[in-house]
Amino acid sequence: MNGDFRTEFVREPAMLRHYPALVLNADYRPLSYYPLSLWPWQEAVKAAWLDRVDIVAEYDHVVRSPSTVFRLPSVVVLKDYVKPQKRVAFTRFNLFLRDEFSCQYCGAKGDLTFDHVVPRAAGGITSWQNVVAACAPCNLRKGAKSLRHAGMHLRKPPRAPGAEELRNMGRKFPPNHLHESWMDYLYWDAELEA
Repeated sequence: MNGDFRTEFVREPAMLRHYPALVLNADYRPLSYYPLSLWPWQEAVKAAWLDRVDIVAEYDHVVRSPSTVFRLPSVVVLKDYVKPQKRVAFTRFNLFLRDEFSCQYCGAKGDLTFDHVVPRAAGGITSWQNVVAACAPCNLRKGAKSLRHAGMHLRKPPRAPGAEELRNMGRKFPPNHLHESWMDYLYWDAELEA
């Protein structure tokens, strides 16, 4: 199995409306928590047919061909282990995930942008250590000033996150739809029995 497997997730919500399959690595952990590693049912059926995955849970819904009836998989496990990435790409999405989708100046959530703590005009670079998530009002208020001149403070100092740290952070932000058959494999929302 090639290493590009992890990038083949369908991230378009329209493709996942009907019967998405949760994709687990060979160790039964999701390949990705945020976005959650999901395939449309067609990809899950194809992977099962090609013997690339084991089906561990199914929907009640079936699809038919002239010669076969196939229950749609809701959870599949890769037969070959895909080694998780150790390097975290410096992307807007990963930056927002690191900062828990909140402004690092006031804590507001929602319509975020990013801000250079040391302004680029003052020699600040675009890096994990100098860029934070910021709401538009805070970003405008700070502008090209230093934190001291703007009278602002960071909620936490910016730093490069580790890959495992970012994966764990993704567990805090489950998607809107979690099928009941996925709960045994997703640890953030499973209700613990007393």
